[in-house]
Amino acid sequence: MFSPPWPSGWHEAMIPPERFIADALANPVNGALLDRLPDLGIDQPWLVAGCLYQAVWNCLAGRPPAENVKDYDVFYWDEDTSWEAEDAVIRRGTALLADLGVEVEFKNQKRVPLWYPHRFGAEYPPVARARDGIDRFQVLCTCVGLTPGRELYAPYGLEDLYAGRLAANPATPTPGRALEKMESYRDRWPWLTIAQRVGAGAGPR
Repeated sequence: MFSPPWPSGWHEAMIPPERFIADALANPVNGALLDRLPDLGIDQPWLVAGCLYQAVWNCLAGRPPAENVKDYDVFYWDEDTSWEAEDAVIRRGTALLADLGVEVEFKNQKRVPLWYPHRFGAEYPPVARARDGIDRFQVLCTCVGLTPGRELYAPYGLEDLYAGRLAANPATPTPGRALEKMESYRDRWPWLTIAQRVGAGAGPR
């Protein structure tokens, strides 16, 4: 079974943000998206989740950085919570990024509490900014995001991500979906482990 190739003397606390950013940008699509997002004129844009942490796991496993990346998720903020406003962003984004040949999903985080209960059967607490949505992914180590300026937001740290430890996020509105997510990750990266993180309920740091 594959094990991450840690260097001699490596310690989890030594992981700098620059390491994550470099690994995430090893997938050139991530860099292209971050470079172009300012042209959309959206507020608080964040490239989030799978396209970032999957690039890290692929780098650790010696696999192509974009392997198994299904789509690319962008969070942003708009006080206009109408579907028409979000659809306009989607249309502009589709046109701007068409040549990249990937699927990009745009989600106005201000609007999520309106449709989430109908889609997932759970209430979604109010959010105050776009990055609040990053705090609520099902699996703790997948809560990561990058701004176009390469600012990293990782509310639960990077240690579990690089150690391949998967733990359910108590802050997610749908905790029952976490195990399904974790098992799907292990299908693609068998060296990952499912663990119960002690003290995980402390919230973002």
